[in-house]
Amino acid sequence: MTETTDLWVDRFPGLSRLKAPIKDLLVSRSTIIEVPKNTMMFGPGKSPENMLFLLDGTVRVQQVSETGHEIVLYRINAGQSCVLTTACLLAYDDYSAEGITETMVQAAAVPRSVFDDLVSQSKDFRDFVFAAFSKRITDLFLMIDEVAFQRLDVRLADKLIALSDGKDDIATTHQKLSVELGTAREVVSRQLQEFQRRGWIEQARGKVSLRNRVELEKLANHNT
Repeated sequence: MTETTDLWVDRFPGLSRLKAPIKDLLVSRSTIIEVPKNTMMFGPGKSPENMLFLLDGTVRVQQVSETGHEIVLYRINAGQSCVLTTACLLAYDDYSAEGITETMVQAAAVPRSVFDDLVSQSKDFRDFVFAAFSKRITDLFLMIDEVAFQRLDVRLADKLIALSDGKDDIATTHQKLSVELGTAREVVSRQLQEFQRRGWIEQARGKVSLRNRVELEKLANHNT
């Protein structure tokens, strides 16, 4: 097995179980690309030419309506493939959402022709593709359930806890939070003001500071 194979194919559990010839094919036919932060990797109306396997960084996949309203669908992290790209490759369709790099990103790009051949010829590769696809579809249904049926205050508390990553200060804005939650900025602003009134957070320009994580966690867990 080549050194290059060890560098990226074995980072993906599903790919690491492939037979050596298939792994070597993926490596030999792939191109390692680097994309700067805050760059659109793909967008509506564009057709994917490669299957993307993320090696480093994070890509935010979001839907933008005709009126400019945005909602984050999911994020692609290192060690994951892009299931929207998978869907477009399988359906020979264009992207319906956009992927924005949140950090510097490194990815392995496998040409469409190689993807098509492996899907048709390799059961293990096909299993990897559809397992990742199925998991992301499940995640999207959960997101739809949250947007449609869960209270905004609960979702906002949960999002603040998640974005804090164990720290007290979150670098974000009301607009960014509204995109994360799929609602209007004014609605998020009102709820943040209520959290601040309760003494749970403090707000500054471009920053939200958690002051009572316990109460936020209680709300996020539907215990208040």
